[in-house]
Amino acid sequence: MPDAPENITPQLLEDIELEATLQFGSRELQLRELLGLSPGDIVELNRHVSEPVELVVADRVVARGEVVVDVGNFALRITEVATPQLRLESIRCLF
Repeated sequence: MPDAPENITPQLLEDIELEATLQFGSRELQLRELLGLSPGDIVELNRHVSEPVELVVADRVVARGEVVVDVGNFALRITEVATPQLRLESIRCLF
């Protein structure tokens, strides 16, 4: 992929909308476990409740924090932020 033109500044990109997700953890499931899931079942993840949750953009962790409730919705209170350079690199794949 060619490099972005040198005259593109972060200010020119500020209004681009990006999909951000919270990554709580993961777990491998066997197919029989997946097929056997029922309402009320609990799937334990590999992250302890005291560990920060990751904010991910384009498969890159751009921040970490704790899950909170804000006006009835889940939200993330940021406790760590990646460097500006790493955050900009998360959108590089869009160009």
